[in-house]
Amino acid sequence: MKKIDICTKVKQSRGYMASVPNPFPNKELFAIPQNLINKAGEAERLLGKLDGITQILPNMEFFLRMFLYKDATSSSQIEGTQATMAEALEASAGIDGNQTDASDINFYIKALNYGMERLKVFPISQRFIRELHKKLMQGARATHFSNPGEFRTSQNWVGGINLNNASFIPVPPEEMKNNLDDFEKFLYDNNSTLPIINIAYSHAQFETIHPFLDGNGRTGRMLISFFLVKRKLLEKPVLFLSSFFKQHKKTYYNKLHAYQDGGDVFGWLEFFLDGVIATAKESVEVSKKIRSIRDEDMGKIQGLAKRESDSGMKVIKYLFENPIVTTKSIMRATGFTRAGAQRVIDRFVKLDILVEKTKEINYDKKYLYNRYFSAFLD
Repeated sequence: MKKIDICTKVKQSRGYMASVPNPFPNKELFAIPQNLINKAGEAERLLGKLDGITQILPNMEFFLRMFLYKDATSSSQIEGTQATMAEALEASAGIDGNQTDASDINFYIKALNYGMERLKVFPISQRFIRELHKKLMQGARATHFSNPGEFRTSQNWVGGINLNNASFIPVPPEEMKNNLDDFEKFLYDNNSTLPIINIAYSHAQFETIHPFLDGNGRTGRMLISFFLVKRKLLEKPVLFLSSFFKQHKKTYYNKLHAYQDGGDVFGWLEFFLDGVIATAKESVEVSKKIRSIRDEDMGKIQGLAKRESDSGMKVIKYLFENPIVTTKSIMRATGFTRAGAQRVIDRFVKLDILVEKTKEINYDKKYLYNRYFSAFLD
């Protein structure tokens, strides 16, 4: 496929070569091969199918939280976080977990939730992006002095241990403003191409500019979800690409690098569209599965005696949002006594709704809503 120069290598006074973005977008970006136009149409069709299915999910906000945690975990793990989705959920619910690493994931969740509310009244813009970054990075662990919420004023790089052996050196900070302005205008270009193609290019261009000292990858991946909602491809952010990017991490980085310094924009576009198609199909199946699980388990509880059914309903609704529990967390959520909370848990174990997660003798054992939780895993 044709190569399109996204950046020009410019030698800096300190001797290194920085990749300075050319005026964006280059009109050649829209001379898209027909096979990719067809693939983009398929991606948008599947997004519409996913949107329709998720709209009729009962308790959508509970299920959305699980989609958010899956994305937050995958995106953080791409950057080296070791905590699992289970540990992040445990930390959020006040249950022992990998609290240090899990905090990275929970800061990501905090930023996602902030962005969803902010998007209702404020446009995606440079200011919006800085606010997201601040929520993501302020108080969280950072590998560099990330200066939360502020675009960088010094040179950064990707790969390697310094500027001399870096795999990619973005635009110098003093030249970055024009690139950010071009990027921001492109977000609202409704005429040049299909919305999903605009989103694919927007993510790659954001990562090319790399406007923050740290947290660019997580911020950029988070923005994809907001772009999908803002472009009305989804009503709720139920499609997240971080798990696809994590599964194909090496290819993800290679395709971005080829876009930035190799001019292989259509190679990047194809990879991105493949990710949307695969993830949309997966999310459709997850949505069907969790509705089936919900209906089955609600049926089990409704078949109990009234008092047992009433207490069970309180707990099952909590499990949709917090699928890992202890007696203590059920007590906090429902106001039940310890004995009452344990009775519901024991009943749920017999009904094959909960399984014991910790086998060792423990005063406050962990229990997992296993079928439901497993539905969200890769």
